[in-house]
Amino acid sequence: MKVQKKGIKVLMAVCMSLTALLAGCASTAKPAATPAATETKTDAKPANAGSDTIPVGILHSLTGTMSISEVSVKDAEMMAIEEINKAGGVLGKQLKPIIEDGASDWPTFAEKTKKLLQKDKTAVIFGGWTSASRKAVLPVVEQNKGLFFYPVQYEGLEASPNIFYTGATTNQQIVPAVSWLLQNKGKKFFLLGSDYVFPRTANKIIKEQLKAEGGTLIAEEYTPLGHTDYNTIISKIKKEKPDVVFNTLNGDSNVAFFKQLKDAGITSKDLTTLSVSVAEEEIRGIGASVLEGHYTAWNYYQTTDTPENKKFVEAYKAKYGKDRVTDDPIEAGYFGVYLWAEAVKKAGSVDVDKVKEAAKGIEFSAPGGKVKIDGDNQHVFKTVRIGQVQADGLIKEVWNSGQPVKPDPFLKTYPWGAEVTKK
Repeated sequence: MKVQKKGIKVLMAVCMSLTALLAGCASTAKPAATPAATETKTDAKPANAGSDTIPVGILHSLTGTMSISEVSVKDAEMMAIEEINKAGGVLGKQLKPIIEDGASDWPTFAEKTKKLLQKDKTAVIFGGWTSASRKAVLPVVEQNKGLFFYPVQYEGLEASPNIFYTGATTNQQIVPAVSWLLQNKGKKFFLLGSDYVFPRTANKIIKEQLKAEGGTLIAEEYTPLGHTDYNTIISKIKKEKPDVVFNTLNGDSNVAFFKQLKDAGITSKDLTTLSVSVAEEEIRGIGASVLEGHYTAWNYYQTTDTPENKKFVEAYKAKYGKDRVTDDPIEAGYFGVYLWAEAVKKAGSVDVDKVKEAAKGIEFSAPGGKVKIDGDNQHVFKTVRIGQVQADGLIKEVWNSGQPVKPDPFLKTYPWGAEVTKK
C-alpha cells in the first residue's frame, strides 16, 4: 500500500508539472495572435507614427475605359508629391505615395480605398474621376475616418465630411455653360451622356434650368460607359436638328462619338456641341482635326495665362514629355495635393479632424489662378471658363466668370434649384 501511495503521489506531481508547463506555453502563445487582431481596427496608430515618411494614397483607373483620362491626373499628383518632397516634405517628413488601380470598376475603387486606409494607413487619398467611383469611395472613407481629395467636376448635390472636392461643382461649370449657350448658340438642346450618376443628375439639373431660362429639350439619350456605336444617335441628331448637343459622355466613348459624327459629315460648323468631360488630354486621344471648333466648359486650360501656369506646363512637359498636355482635372489633382499639404502644415498634424479644421479658408495660387477652400462644404472657389478647341489641340478661352465663383453644390442660390433637390 505504501508503494502504491508513493506511486500515486509521484504521478500526481508529474501531472501538476505538465499542467503548469502547458499553461505557461499557452500564456506565451497569446500575444502572437494580438497583432493580427489589431490590424483590422481602424483606430490603430497610423503607419507613419515614429517614421520619417507619411504614406499617401493615389487611386485612379490606370486600366479600362477611364484610363484615357485618369492616368495623366495620377501623373500630376505624383509630380506635386515629388515637388513637395524636394522642398523638404511635410512636417519634416517625406510623402510616400502608394499607387492603386481602380481599373474603371466601382467596386474595385471601394476595395482599394479600404486597403489604402486599413492596411497602408494612408493619411489621405487622391483619386477618382467618375461620380460612380466617388460614390463607391464615399462610405468607405466615412466609415474609416479617412480623407479623400476628388479632382474632377461633378453633378453637385453632395458634401461629405471626408471628401474635399477640388473639381467644379454644378454652378462652376454646367449651369454657367447652359446660360452661355442659351444666350449665344440657341434654345434647342439635345442631351447626350453616359449611363451613370453624373450625366443623369447633370441632365436633371439642365432640364430645370432650361425651363427657367427659356430653353427647349429636344431629346435625352444615354449609352453605357465604353459604348462605341453612335450611328443611331447621330441619325436622331440629324433628324431633330438641335441647336446644341450638351455632351456628358465620359471616357473613350467620346472617341467613338466625335469620330462617327465627323464621318457622318457633321462638323462644328454644322452643329454646336459643348462637352464637360472632354479636355486637352481627351483631345489628344480623339484628334484635334475631329474636335476643332467644338466647345468645352472647365475652370482651367493649358492656355490659361498666369505665371504659375507657365511654370506648371513647363514642369509637366519636362517630366512626362513635350507632347503631353495639361488639362483641368490634371491641374485640380495637382493643386489638391498642395492644398492638403498646406492644411497639414497649418494643423501641425495629419490627424483628419485637425486637417479638416485647418483647411477652412486656405488659399493657393494654382496654375489656373487663386483657389480657396470653402469651409462650409469643402469645395473650392473656382473661375468658370468656356473654350473652343483649336487646330493644334489646345483650347482657346472664349468666356470666363471674371473671378472665382463660390461653390454652391445644392444650388441654393438659384430659384429653380429647389425643384432639383426635392426630386
